[in-house]
Amino acid sequence: MKKMNKLKKKYDEIEIPPELEDVVKDSIKQAKASQKKRPFLKQWTIGAAAAAALFIGSINMSPSFAQAMANVPLLGAIVDVFTAQQLTVDKETYQANVATPAIEGLADEELQASLNKKYIEENKVLFEQFQQDVAELDKAGGGHLGVDTGYEVRTDTEQLLSIARYEVNTVASSSTTMKYDTIDKQNSILITLPSLFKDDKYIATISSYIAGEMKRQMAADEDISYFLNDEFGADFEKIKPDQNFYITANNKLVISFDDYEVAPGYMGIVTFEIPTNILSDLLVSDAYIN
Repeated sequence: MKKMNKLKKKYDEIEIPPELEDVVKDSIKQAKASQKKRPFLKQWTIGAAAAAALFIGSINMSPSFAQAMANVPLLGAIVDVFTAQQLTVDKETYQANVATPAIEGLADEELQASLNKKYIEENKVLFEQFQQDVAELDKAGGGHLGVDTGYEVRTDTEQLLSIARYEVNTVASSSTTMKYDTIDKQNSILITLPSLFKDDKYIATISSYIAGEMKRQMAADEDISYFLNDEFGADFEKIKPDQNFYITANNKLVISFDDYEVAPGYMGIVTFEIPTNILSDLLVSDAYIN
């Protein structure tokens, strides 16, 4: 509860424009209400449901029991990702739905606080930019503008947590960008793409595989298109050293590209799962990718 209060305090310090104060207050009330109703457990098989409910119930009722269980290596900490705040604007030509995630339960409270702070600040900047853009459009006689943000938990295992955060901007057309955080929950490490490999040879290896996969997909399906041999010179050459990525529950590396980054907009977010066999000699270890 103490950590939750600290997080709420940080949100309370975010300055919200006066004209949207009522809208924000309503959205916060709705967010809080939904959190209270948010089930702690997903659907379990009938046989496991009673035992799981008893176990979680014991943790909720007894802080000392929860602390004791957290000290058992096989169980570890229970990490939760939830919507801490949701800011909405719903007007005739202006729409915003800005949902901010927060993490609770990481053993490293400093890492947890830094991630939650990052999510808060990112969405604060985004919402303020939306406000400025709306004001400029109004001065120019009006227009259409929309922004939608949210998140998905892509991986949640005993070891790994991968969170994907999306941002959809709509003006004349829409574009989507994704950001990912992959965390080693056991060792409290925020994993970066370069940290997985011995050196930068992974860039060429992954890029070569993706280029080949693009060609294979285009040959198999005429509706699939990538920026290869592009007449405007926007050919895909290689991934960035810090290219967007996440790690799946079965320990596979997935490389992600935003709208228009390597393909026309109709292709949307494009991802490629990289075969581990082409990475094995390049990896620092098989702790995450195997």
